[in-house]
Amino acid sequence: MTITRSAPLKVQRAALSLLTRPGACTPALRLAVEAHAGCLERRRPHGQDLPADLVAYVEKVTQHAYQVTDQDVQTLKEAGYSEDAIFEITLCASLGAGLARLECGLLALAGG
Repeated sequence: MTITRSAPLKVQRAALSLLTRPGACTPALRLAVEAHAGCLERRRPHGQDLPADLVAYVEKVTQHAYQVTDQDVQTLKEAGYSEDAIFEITLCASLGAGLARLECGLLALAGG
């Protein structure tokens, strides 16, 4: 999990809620998606394996969210993911990327 302690407490709580509470996806999958996106954004090796059918989607959401199409969502539906699961996967990928960017920004402000 890439939640930084320097993130505001409300952000930490919201992230933990998204990643650990019951949902359409298992918490393990949501954590893996968030970690994968965070590693992509930091240009580090990926810490957790994602199911192969999610890799391209998570990478697109993380790096080029504006390019996500209905066909990308349809591909995941055809792979067996529900709309709720796809929504959670999208949120977790966005969270991982956003937290990584927040961490970089906070480090820059601190002179690091």
